[in-house]
Amino acid sequence: MSLNIFQTAMTQLPLVAILRGITPDEVIDVARTLQTEGFRIIEVPLNSPQPYESIKRLVYTFGDDLIIGAGTVLNCEQVDQHAIGGKVIISPNVNTDVIRRAKAQGLYCIPGFYTVTEAFKAIDAGADGIKLFPAETLGATGLKGMMVVLPNNIPVLPVGGVSNETIAGFIDVGAGGFGLGSGLYKAGMTVAQVAENAKGYVNAYRAAVNRK
Repeated sequence: MSLNIFQTAMTQLPLVAILRGITPDEVIDVARTLQTEGFRIIEVPLNSPQPYESIKRLVYTFGDDLIIGAGTVLNCEQVDQHAIGGKVIISPNVNTDVIRRAKAQGLYCIPGFYTVTEAFKAIDAGADGIKLFPAETLGATGLKGMMVVLPNNIPVLPVGGVSNETIAGFIDVGAGGFGLGSGLYKAGMTVAQVAENAKGYVNAYRAAVNRK
């Protein structure tokens, strides 16, 4: 996959919608709502019901209009199964085999890290971006110290407990985007609830960026 596609999506709105627990029957309506609110990147975690079917339907419906990927990818076999049109592999940890397999297949790869050592291990293996996970335990103060040494050409996305109130603080210290989970969507939410949550996050992000 050309990195330009993902980079364009990140430029438009660097918020990744994490749809943990989504089902194939509801995924299109939820994704269409997120697209309306400006989201361009959607992650279906593999511990959701029938995740590959959800990814397949998203790719078929939205094509290149949305960047669709798999999350909670823990091994190379899961990377291989993702060969159904998805473009992104997202992991909660740093597994260099997974990163290299994803890159060998032309996929964008965003592993999770918690320490500077893990961050550089991921970058050295070819990661295109890295996610600070869980971000709420380190906060913006913890990320600030890391950003002093991390390369500025690799986007860092805080994930886990990110709220409308904490977005600005993370942006101030160099965050390049965010992964949004249960604050945006969790199993059982209505499409209307997802739309309201999406509006809140988008407004918070844009307000934080525009005040800089």
